[in-house]
Amino acid sequence: MNKKLLLISNSTNAGEAYLGWPREAIKNYLKTNGIKHVLFIPYAGVGLTYDDYTSKVNTVFTELGSSVYGIHNEVDPVKAVNEAEAIAVGGGNTFHLVYMLHKLKLMEAIKTKVLEGTPYMGWSAGSNVACPTLKTTNDMPIIEPESFNCTGLIPFQINPHYLDANPEGHGGETREQRIEEFMEVNQNIYVVGLREATYLLVEGNSISLHGNRPMRIFKYGKPAYEIQVGDNIEFLMK
Repeated sequence: MNKKLLLISNSTNAGEAYLGWPREAIKNYLKTNGIKHVLFIPYAGVGLTYDDYTSKVNTVFTELGSSVYGIHNEVDPVKAVNEAEAIAVGGGNTFHLVYMLHKLKLMEAIKTKVLEGTPYMGWSAGSNVACPTLKTTNDMPIIEPESFNCTGLIPFQINPHYLDANPEGHGGETREQRIEEFMEVNQNIYVVGLREATYLLVEGNSISLHGNRPMRIFKYGKPAYEIQVGDNIEFLMK
């Protein structure tokens, strides 16, 4: 399995241009894999049209030497996936994204295509759907998908936009408490708290953390702990 995944925690840091901070990572990924045309999946976008979302992403990718076309404009979405040179899945609402992927029979198509070696990149919700399920998303369940199951391209869960503490004065659970609740009923899987301005790069069964912040590892029965950029994290792929 020659999987090639670029899994980004968030698209944009506060005060920066859209896809500003991961731009160099995306550029290198496109260049390394010789990608010129990218099939974009905009279904996580709820507050803007799919055309507008695709155009927004295409503006960035064009500056990086590639182009993007939206799956929503394809007559046969499954065929579009099967013929794609590369696949990108944007952020937004994970429940809506997963709803649409199941509705259009794309979840299995994407998995099969990526396992054949087609490069996959996703940010926020797009990194969530690379996991076995959507259960560690931060998003509101605005629509009920056929299943919580996702592509399972990686064998662990990601919590994107991971925060260490709640905003001052907030009385709800911390992100860590929510993940601990998940682990009480999902005891055999790792959860990665992927902080903003970081990403994971997967090549086959090799995986590495990139960015300027550590990530947090959760596993049932063990105290949560930090992983630094450069640390060996191959255990996550087993």
